[in-house]
Amino acid sequence: MGKKVLNEQLNTQNDATYQVIDITKIYPNPFQPRHIFDKDRLEELAKSIKKSGIYQPLILRQPIAALERYEIIAGERRYRASMLAGLEQVPAIIRNFSDEATMEAAIIENLQREDLSPLEEAEAYQAMIKELNLTQAQVSERLGKSRPYIANYLRLLGLPTGVKLMLQEGRISMGQARTLLAIKQPQALEKLAQRTVEEGLTVRQLEEIVTKFNLDKDREAAQKQKRKNKSPFIRELENQLGERFGTRALVVAKSKQKGKIEINYDSIQELDRILDVLNISLD
Repeated sequence: MGKKVLNEQLNTQNDATYQVIDITKIYPNPFQPRHIFDKDRLEELAKSIKKSGIYQPLILRQPIAALERYEIIAGERRYRASMLAGLEQVPAIIRNFSDEATMEAAIIENLQREDLSPLEEAEAYQAMIKELNLTQAQVSERLGKSRPYIANYLRLLGLPTGVKLMLQEGRISMGQARTLLAIKQPQALEKLAQRTVEEGLTVRQLEEIVTKFNLDKDREAAQKQKRKNKSPFIRELENQLGERFGTRALVVAKSKQKGKIEINYDSIQELDRILDVLNISLD
């Protein structure tokens, strides 16, 4: 069901009834993708409703005909603002909507407002895939979005919980979050996300840091693989050298007869200590 078809269903009066419903009998849409409703904007809408009433009826459905319980298909902001305004009844159009149509209506209504957070939008797409058994391609077709667009948002769900909170609260942007996803180690990703917030890193700066981080990790992995492929004799020699000098030592065999020994140090103080072990004085 695409936007055009869904909007036509929402706006048509066919198979629909107009009623005034007690607000206590109305419940939020269980498929509502929005988790955060701006308090100030709700209060502004509540003041307008209190003064002038509701111009656009809520669109509801009655899942169980025998129960006077109505779920919101569209208009949850108006419903919340009406409660703030102290209304006891609200105008509504009652439609016979399936779970599938209700979910799509909630998602499309919020997407058309264009103020869903990136994470809320991602969760909405994931809900359609899971609840309606759709593929990413089918979601993109129904919502009029490109498949890469849908895929990029779904990737956000792979962020660590702490970083998701940063994104939800607007402390990092969609572009920054996507850049951070290139780091596969969760702890390193969270640490860099925190640094991004503290230092105000731009997406370009973040891309440079992430690229260097991944290159360094690739080098480390390559060195570990080389070490793994070394003979037991070379590995034992490296271990003994490391213990002798208290730092990482590397033995590189260039041939059966030739090679080199590398002894690493991370500070001048460590170099001085190694020289002492070798009984070398530069005085």
